Amino acid sequence: MNNLVKGALCALMAVSFSSCHIYQKYELPTDTPVAADFKKAMEMRADSTQLPYLGWEKVFTDPKLQDLIRLAIANNKDLENARLNIDIAAAQLKGAKLSYLPSLAFTPNGGSASYGGSHMNWSYTLPLAASWEIDVFGKILNRKRGAEMAKEQMEDYRQAVQSQIVCGVASTYYTIVLLNQQLDLTKRTSEIWKEQVESMELLKNAGYTNEAGVVQSRANYYNIMSTIPDMENSIHELQNTLSLLLNTYPQTWEVTNSLDFDLPEEIVNGIPMSYLAVRPDVRASERALAQAYYATNSARAAFYPSLTISAQGGFTNLLGSIITNPGKWFIQLAGQLTAPIFSRGQNIATLEASKAQQAQAMNNFEYSVLNASAEVSDALVKYRKNHEKREYVLLQIDQLEKSVAITQELLTLDRNTTYLEVLTAQSSLLNAQLSSLNCWHNKVAALISLYQAVGGGK
Repeated sequence: MNNLVKGALCALMAVSFSSCHIYQKYELPTDTPVAADFKKAMEMRADSTQLPYLGWEKVFTDPKLQDLIRLAIANNKDLENARLNIDIAAAQLKGAKLSYLPSLAFTPNGGSASYGGSHMNWSYTLPLAASWEIDVFGKILNRKRGAEMAKEQMEDYRQAVQSQIVCGVASTYYTIVLLNQQLDLTKRTSEIWKEQVESMELLKNAGYTNEAGVVQSRANYYNIMSTIPDMENSIHELQNTLSLLLNTYPQTWEVTNSLDFDLPEEIVNGIPMSYLAVRPDVRASERALAQAYYATNSARAAFYPSLTISAQGGFTNLLGSIITNPGKWFIQLAGQLTAPIFSRGQNIATLEASKAQQAQAMNNFEYSVLNASAEVSDALVKYRKNHEKREYVLLQIDQLEKSVAITQELLTLDRNTTYLEVLTAQSSLLNAQLSSLNCWHNKVAALISLYQAVGGGK
C-alpha cells in the first residue's frame, strides 16, 4: 500500500509541473498606470511623523474633544461590529489552516444476531478513523491565503470605521463650536442693536430723525432676535447627534471656546501617492483583489485530481465471518485519487466567472485609488481657498467696523444721513463676521476631511 501511495504521489507531482502557477502568491499587477504608480508608492517608506501615520491624539489636540473621541471608540456599536468581523475572519482563517491536518473520527458500534434460534452472538468494533487530504494542487493553500486576505481586509475595515467615527465626532464637535460662536456673536450684536433702538428714540425726540427710522431699527432688532431660537435648536440637535455617536443618552457636552485648529504647514503643501497606500479603504480594496486572485487559483485547481489518504484502526471481535472472544486489534490503510471527468463543464464555468470577478476587483481597486486621490485633492484645495478667503474677510471686517462707526457719527451730526445707511453698515458687518466664522469652520472641515482622506492614524 505504501508503494501505491508513493506511486500516486509521484504521478501527481509530475502533472503538477503544468499547473505550478496556482502556487504563486498574489502580487499587484502593474500592467496599468494606476496600479504601477500604487505599487511604487507601496515600496516607498514614508516618515512616521507624516499625516497618515499620526494618531488622532496628535491631530485633534483639544482635551475635551479627545475625551469624547475616546468615549466614542469605546462605546460605538459600528466599531464594535467591525471588531467582531475581525474575530469572524480570524476564526475562518483558523479553520482554513486546520484543513492541512488529518481529520479523526471515533465511531464505536456493536450488535448481535440470532439465526434459527441459535445462541446470540455479540459483536463490537471500536475503530478510530483518520482521513488526510494531501494538498498536491494548492486547493487548501489558496483557500488559506484567501482567508488571510479576508482577515487583513476586516482589519482595514475596522481602521476605516474608526477613522470615520473619529472624524465624525470631530466634525460634530467643531460644528457645535461654530454655532456657539455664531450664537454668541448674534447675541452681542442684538445688544448693540437694542441700544441702537434706544438711541434712535432719543434722536427722534431731538428732531434728528423720524418715526420711520425708529420703526426700522426696532424691526431690525426683532429680526436678529428671531435667528437666535434657530441657532439654539440646531445646537440642541447636534448635541443629540454627538450623544448618538458616543452611544449614550442625549445630553449636553461641553465644547471649547477657542477657534485654534491647525495642522503643520508641511502637511498641507501636498500629499504624495505613498499616503494613499496606507488608506484603509484602498488597502481593503487591494485585499479584495488578492482574494479574487486566490479564488481564481482555486477554480483552476478544481481541474486537477485530489488525493486522500485514510487509515482506520481499533479493537474488534469481528474478523471476517468469525466472531472471536476476546477481540483483536486491526488496522487498515487506503489511498483514494479523485479526478473530475463529467464536472469539467462546471469547472470551466466557475473558472470563467472567477476571472471576471478578478477583473471586477481590479477595476474597483483602481477606482478606489483614483477616488482617494480626488478626495485628498479636494480637501487640500478647500483648506487653502477657505484660508485665503478668511484673510480677505478679516480685512473686510476691519473696514466695515470703521464704516459703522462713521455712519453712526454722521447720523448724529448730519441731518441728511438716514438710519438706512447705519442699518446697511451694521448688517454688512454682521454678515462679514458670520462669513469669517463659516470660513474658519470650512477650513476645519477640510482639515478633518484631509485627515480621513489619507487614512486617519490609529
